[in-house]
Amino acid sequence: MTTRVLLCDDQALVRSGFRMIIEARPGLDVAGEAEDGVQAVQFARETVPDVILMDVKMPRQDGIEATRQIVAAGIRSRILVLTTYDLDEYVYAALQAGASGFLLKDARPAQLADAIRVIADGEALLAPSITRRLLSRFTQSQPNQQVKTPVRLSELTGRETEVLRLLASGLSNAELASRLFVSEATIKSHISSLLRKLAVRDRVQAVILAYETRLITPGPEPPHLA
Repeated sequence: MTTRVLLCDDQALVRSGFRMIIEARPGLDVAGEAEDGVQAVQFARETVPDVILMDVKMPRQDGIEATRQIVAAGIRSRILVLTTYDLDEYVYAALQAGASGFLLKDARPAQLADAIRVIADGEALLAPSITRRLLSRFTQSQPNQQVKTPVRLSELTGRETEVLRLLASGLSNAELASRLFVSEATIKSHISSLLRKLAVRDRVQAVILAYETRLITPGPEPPHLA
């Protein structure tokens, strides 16, 4: 099955480089190119790609607003934000807007291809340790912000809450299964259920909700299983 990717960046040279990397990998194909946020939304509607590589800073409309509009339109494409710095406030805003993860622009070609496949499959958070640091930083920077307590959090079972906490630490489905002594199929079932109850589109959004409601608080990362 081919994963179709929409490239959104205002620099033609960057788009060309991404195109070369993607088209050189089996199972990946370029669905189109957009040079600004307005085109990104338009082409997302027209092509409905599996993954959108979204630059944050673009003319006419930035990547954050483009992401927000794509998500609001109900387009199921998963959005991978491209950034220069791993702790960029714009990245956090893009994740809040509905992006599924982010990648540094200086990533190696193989990392880009792997990131696209991971995002398309939805199997795990992209760069979970960095995502966790990013979310933790913004949680700590707003200690007096009123904490939202959506009723839907109380709808989670004890096991689903446990799974959500472990998701926030960046564990993959396989690691979750090992940690909880269940099958990966069971883990996928728990994740699908908690996403439905929380009314979020993917696990990144679930983790953001967990941080914003203080269900998860910043702290040392639990060790990954070998």
